Amino acid sequence: MSGNNKRNNNSREYTKKTISVLLAGAMVFGGAGAVFADGASAAGASATASMTVSKTGAFSDVSSGFWAEKHIYKLAAQGLIVGNNGKFRPGDPVTQQEAVLMALRFMKLENKAAANSVATALPTGFDVSNYYKPYVVLAFQQNVLDKATEMSADNLKSSWGTRKATREWIAELLIRALGKTSDALSVTNEPSGFADDAKISSDKRGYINAAIDLGLTNGLKGNIFNPQGEVTRAQLATFFSRAEAQSAAVYDNTASGIVTELKDGKMTVYSGAASAVYSLSSGTAYFTSAADTAISLNDIQPYTKVTVIGKNGAASYVELSDAKPQVETTQGTFARLSPSANKFWLKSAEGYPEYAFDNATSFVDAGGSAIAASSISEDSIVAITRETFTGQNKVLKVQVTSGIVNKTSSGTLKSIDLTAKTITFTNASGTEDTFKWSDSALFSYQKAILQPSELKGGTAVNYTIKNSLIASVEVTQSVERTVQGMLTELTDSSVVYKKADGTRGVQLLAASTAVVIQGYAKPAAADLIADATYGDTVELTLNGSDQVTKITVVNRRLEQLFGTTVVSYNFKTNLLTVTDSGNQAHVYQLDANTKFINANGNLPTLSSIASMLTENRKVNVSALGQRMLSLEIVSKYEGTLTSVNTATKMFVLKTADGRSLSLPYPPMVEMFGRTGLSITDVSVGTVVTAFLPTSQDVLTSLKVKTSQQLQLAYVDAANNKLGVKTSGGNIDIYTLALPLTDEAGQTIKLSDLKAGDYVNVSALGNSPLSIQSVKLTTGQVTAIDAAAGSLSVKDYSGAVQTFGAGGSVKIVRDSAASGALGSLSLSERAEVRKDADGTTIVRVLPVQSRSFSSYDAAAGRIVVKRDTVDDENYRFTISPNVYIHQGDTTLSVQSIKENDKITLYFNNNIVVEIVKQ
Repeated sequence: MSGNNKRNNNSREYTKKTISVLLAGAMVFGGAGAVFADGASAAGASATASMTVSKTGAFSDVSSGFWAEKHIYKLAAQGLIVGNNGKFRPGDPVTQQEAVLMALRFMKLENKAAANSVATALPTGFDVSNYYKPYVVLAFQQNVLDKATEMSADNLKSSWGTRKATREWIAELLIRALGKTSDALSVTNEPSGFADDAKISSDKRGYINAAIDLGLTNGLKGNIFNPQGEVTRAQLATFFSRAEAQSAAVYDNTASGIVTELKDGKMTVYSGAASAVYSLSSGTAYFTSAADTAISLNDIQPYTKVTVIGKNGAASYVELSDAKPQVETTQGTFARLSPSANKFWLKSAEGYPEYAFDNATSFVDAGGSAIAASSISEDSIVAITRETFTGQNKVLKVQVTSGIVNKTSSGTLKSIDLTAKTITFTNASGTEDTFKWSDSALFSYQKAILQPSELKGGTAVNYTIKNSLIASVEVTQSVERTVQGMLTELTDSSVVYKKADGTRGVQLLAASTAVVIQGYAKPAAADLIADATYGDTVELTLNGSDQVTKITVVNRRLEQLFGTTVVSYNFKTNLLTVTDSGNQAHVYQLDANTKFINANGNLPTLSSIASMLTENRKVNVSALGQRMLSLEIVSKYEGTLTSVNTATKMFVLKTADGRSLSLPYPPMVEMFGRTGLSITDVSVGTVVTAFLPTSQDVLTSLKVKTSQQLQLAYVDAANNKLGVKTSGGNIDIYTLALPLTDEAGQTIKLSDLKAGDYVNVSALGNSPLSIQSVKLTTGQVTAIDAAAGSLSVKDYSGAVQTFGAGGSVKIVRDSAASGALGSLSLSERAEVRKDADGTTIVRVLPVQSRSFSSYDAAAGRIVVKRDTVDDENYRFTISPNVYIHQGDTTLSVQSIKENDKITLYFNNNIVVEIVKQ
């Protein structure tokens, strides 16, 4: 709220506590909230008023973070406001009769309304709905309404009760409800200082001036008051919530005091004479008295001041009024303890001051872990915390800040420093201890001795401290740990390994055990080498039950040679001689355990593949010493295209193991979505696979590996088929054998996709390998950080998504494109997605500002006023989920009136958002 009132400086200062922006909240801000039930649903309103209000969902149309959320939930918890069918209707204007009822509830006078006096209390022509008549009568009796003003002839030209309450009328109601009418009368002839002072009714000027003098309003931007402006329900709720600081009314279910304990979902509050215990739930709302934004329970600490609203021991609303703990802390030197008398003494220059303690007093060490009072040694430095709110100065906590520590405790191992030989523990109270371990410290788990390096953060432990050093650590529930050794045996249920000290280790396998081997895309247990002499060196990850969850190969003696040339094969001895790329000869022993792979990926036997091991045949081999583990007949070369020589008709392919192969032009080149290609159409740096025939003397084809983002033309889930749009037309893809995932890698169904969606298609040549759905985020641009390369978008559900462009961004606006984030503007609407190569694509939505004409529900179209007689672009189809709003208030299309100014945002020619101006 901005603007300054210009009332003269002779106005009296009001020295009592006031509420800044009280009328501003009630009369100025736009918002949302339904305050009262109407007369037709009076019974329902009464029932609703008695319910316990839940922060999450008390009113379905009051969203989390809404500007008036605090005040709406506070008054709802007190029973001062109620909803209708679970809604608050925050943006609806308030009628005069509704405002009167609210004022009486605020003044704790609602129950004095005399229903039997209705027949004669109000004169003919003074129209008030039957439900509200007793309250209006009571308001006149209590001087909350002025009879002469409200019943004047000029004031009865329209229904008094259902008339929308104006800002100046609410100003008078405010001052009268607070009992400040005399203040208003004393300044009735003084100018308000607002630029629109001439528009203020003469009989309301004094009340507005009084509100200004009390610090309750300073007007609107442009130094205006807008006296005839309507007041919304959310504004009125905010007004009365803040006005409670001026009121002497005491609400039955509201208590203030000091938080003495927060434990097990309960809050204990000391109110001066006794303590009350309130249960807390996910529906409890937490705020501070100084701000309107919500806080969490973690922001409320013991011994701070709060106001609690709740019924039957359940807190609906908690307001932190003073975050400073009501305690004092003194430090001294510990002298001695008398456990039987519950007393201890400190040393001081004046003597030995005495302190009493009870069962509620906690004794802790420097890290906050509980200790026995008797374990505190003489001359230890202690900090004593005492409360200051009961007058008894009870000792709450005694903490040893320095001195020898001896204790046994339990908690979680947070971190370990092997160099400094220290461990940090998090104890049960959440505080941290850090201690060094002695050379004789014992580390164990289920009676097995552990090395310090086997301890992991997050592990549950019992630990013993002697003379401030770690004496022992017992793992009680391990998160995970690792061990290393050489793999010697592997079965379906266990793994046997040789430790560094030569001893044998045996571990059971978990139900699901991952295998990690560098260079293997999808390694399995069959790829591990278990051997007493040449076995893989592995790291075994063990879970809390000491079962192996992951096997990682950290070193192996396996020899792998690619593209070797067969010199000879002896059918009798099964010895194979090959030469490597350096023309060095190698001899290997083949046997029935050797794995053979042919061109089709099948696994033939030794007898069936032996005939193929002819001179000059190219093979890939892996072996342990002279024992061959696997042999593959070369049928393709996979790698990256590094160069193309048009003169020699040769190209160079670099394989994953670093070899550079010079190969002849392929007769055919395949790339998904394209036809008629040659090798010169393939960019250097592209991943390709060159296929060979059985003779291995030429290439049969070159297939390019691609990852493209394409739009779906159709989805045929019944036939496991979809179509994607490419520059050459639509391509059909059969998905039955293809993995379908979302951007997070989670499996999805074909029916989760629809025409118009974007997908990333990975393919080798013309054959798709996988399909990944692309997440689209559409909404308002709320933040742009061009330097950091990021932007944030608030989608139509209200969630804010942040995208890291990483320096690669494409802004598409109409038919133009830009690579600069700075070309975006805040509040623009955009559709954001990540391209297959990681580029952030931001498509700015087209926008039009028009005047509303009508809504065609049958056709699902909105009609706007024509800009000119020849304008034919005035009918627009709207999305079924179109977001219609004014500020943060959600509207229905029926709430937009003819000639209202609206802004339309389009996505693919469909209206997805309408903003009422």
